[in-house]
Amino acid sequence: MTLVGYFNSLRELGGSRRIVEDEVASRVADYSRQKRQNEAQGSFADRDIAREVSELASRESTNKVADTKRRLALAFTDKEHVDVALATNMISVGLDITRLGLMVVLGQPKAAAEYIQATSRVGRDAAKPGLVVTLLNVHRPRDRSHFERYEAFHSAFYRSVEATSVTPFTPRALDRALPAIVVSLGRHLEKTMTPARAAVGAADQRAALGRIADVLVDRARAHRSMEGPEEQRLEAIVRARVGDLLDSWAKVAQRQKTTGARLAYQPHEHGSDGPHLLYDPLDPELARLDPDARKFRIPRSLRDVEPSVNLWVKTLEGVDIELPAEGEGP
Repeated sequence: MTLVGYFNSLRELGGSRRIVEDEVASRVADYSRQKRQNEAQGSFADRDIAREVSELASRESTNKVADTKRRLALAFTDKEHVDVALATNMISVGLDITRLGLMVVLGQPKAAAEYIQATSRVGRDAAKPGLVVTLLNVHRPRDRSHFERYEAFHSAFYRSVEATSVTPFTPRALDRALPAIVVSLGRHLEKTMTPARAAVGAADQRAALGRIADVLVDRARAHRSMEGPEEQRLEAIVRARVGDLLDSWAKVAQRQKTTGARLAYQPHEHGSDGPHLLYDPLDPELARLDPDARKFRIPRSLRDVEPSVNLWVKTLEGVDIELPAEGEGP
């Protein structure tokens, strides 16, 4: 089994590398000599591991890191297999090797998201469970705190994931978040529009929904400390964007109202199976909708905001470079 070591700094990784190359390699080579009292033969077999430790860290060249990833995917019976790989947060993403099943984490990472991402590199196959051993330092307050509430933290560590920083009311933040906020506020501020299939009410409540712009403008002022022309510019942008969304919502609702349909907010919400207002950003049905209806794309996860794209790699001479298929190499 390959051991993956995770470290918070290159200094700690370097010190542990020397220990693996010297003490660990020597001890496991003579492990059978360790016997219990009155035991004629040891319970363990000797183990010969490579003294050249592989690294997945920024101080290694790109080619060497790619070769290490290739070797990590090899079966343990292969002569090029890796016995011990020491890594930093480079492996938090992009290392998807299902055969890895053992990791040692030296010290609690600074971020909960980093801890979750790094430790999820092992045991990725349901048929091959993984083991993560966390070694905490008693002299570090952060490590001691996690040790004292170890079970509670691991039973719900996703609630400790840090929020991603986003500058409020920037153009791209408005693109992605404003439709959901406008619809949510409209549904909460007007009681007649609260039911699951009451989105069609925007056709009659367009004037009343105008106060949503006032709420968001007040919020923008609280978030962005600006004065004079900058404040007026932000206020104008927010009012224009909110007004455009409300106008489009009213148009969509009016078209559904003329057909007698009850416009739902979400598909299959409380048994509604008719037309709905909100769509996932990558929903293929969006291509068949009119421009007003396409504005109501509601992200349920930041992973679903942007579509996938193809990438073609060429040399400087314009010659295509053939990349290995998924699972065939680094």
